[in-house]
Amino acid sequence: MSRTGMRSDRLDRLAAMLGGQSHLKLGDVAADLGVSEMTIRRDVLESGGRFACLGGHVIGAQTEAAGGYALDRETDQHAAAKAAACARAVELIEQDDTIFIDCGTTLPHLAALIPAELRLTAVCYSLNIADILSRRDNTRLILLGGVFHQGAASFSGEAALQELLSLNINKAFLSAGGVHEERGVTCSHFHEVPVKQAAIARAVNTHLVVDASKFGTVRPARFADADAFTSIISDRT
Repeated sequence: MSRTGMRSDRLDRLAAMLGGQSHLKLGDVAADLGVSEMTIRRDVLESGGRFACLGGHVIGAQTEAAGGYALDRETDQHAAAKAAACARAVELIEQDDTIFIDCGTTLPHLAALIPAELRLTAVCYSLNIADILSRRDNTRLILLGGVFHQGAASFSGEAALQELLSLNINKAFLSAGGVHEERGVTCSHFHEVPVKQAAIARAVNTHLVVDASKFGTVRPARFADADAFTSIISDRT
C-alpha cells in the first residue's frame, strides 16, 4: 500500500475510533494504530479538516456553532500570528503568579510557551489548555468544570463560576473572536461570557490576546468594552 493509502486507512480507522466521542487522547490513538504521535499529527494535518490536534487530544470535526465558529476549523487559522501574540503575552507572567487562561485556539500557544521554571497557579476551563498545563511540574492547575461544550472544548456551570469568583488572580489572559471600537469585545459562544466576565472582575490585570484578524470583527456574544483591559496584545502590537 502506498504512503497516501496508508494515511487514508489510518484516518478512516481514526474516524471509526472516535465514533460519537468528541475527542481521544493522542497517545492512545497512536498506540492503537501502531504509529508515533508525530505520524498522527501529520495525518491530521493532511485530513482536510476532518480532525484537529489540540494539546494532547485528537478532536473530530464539529458542527459549527453560533457565529460560524468551529474549533477544529479555527485551530490552524492564523496560527503563526496567534503564536506571535502569545510570545509577547507570556513575557508578562512572573514567578508565583496566579493566572487565568481563557479558552479557544489562541491561548494554547501561551500555555505552551510558559517557561518550565516558573511556579504558577493556573486557572482554566477548557480541555486543550488543561492538557498542556497538566504536564507542567511547577503548575498548580485549577480546572473549572461543569457541562462540556463540544464545539468549543470548554466547560460551563454555576459551581465553576462561583469557584472562579472566589479566587484572586494576578493576571487574566482573555481571547476573543472580535474586537470592535463600537461593538466591543465579542466571542461566538454565549456560555463563555459569564466566565470571561468573572475572570476580568477577579484579576488585578487583564490582557486581551488576539491576532490582528480579530480587529474590526463582531461576533454575537459581547463580553466587554474594548477599553476594559489593562492591555490588548496582538501580533502587530
